[in-house]
Amino acid sequence: MRLVSAIIIIATAAFASVACGAVSDKDCPEGSERWIEYQLFMGRSGPDGTNVDDKAWESFLADTVTPSFPDGLTVLDAKGQWRGSSGEIQREASKQLTILAPSEDKSAADRIEQIANDYKTQFEQESVLKTVSETCVSF
Repeated sequence: MRLVSAIIIIATAAFASVACGAVSDKDCPEGSERWIEYQLFMGRSGPDGTNVDDKAWESFLADTVTPSFPDGLTVLDAKGQWRGSSGEIQREASKQLTILAPSEDKSAADRIEQIANDYKTQFEQESVLKTVSETCVSF
């Protein structure tokens, strides 16, 4: 019975790692390697009805984001919606920030968290959506 339980636990763990997008270097195609992809979704509407304008966004990108990840990043304009703490659905222009970091860069997650916190503080945002996944990259 213990052997069956152990097999079920191992199989479940293996399935969970595949289902959650866990990738090892050996799973990556030849010529690519495993990295971590971070995405931040940052609303541009302030609580008082003002917006994070292009100049303010560019300053935040140059002064806060780029020094933390000078090797590169991608920014996309987006439109999003979410239910805030008020219970109402909020719709707003957003920025989608994508940053890739080598999986061995253990401080990347802390730098991403700091960027999200700085954005919330500077632009009075209730939250910043963050996703983290493993991926294979090649240059």
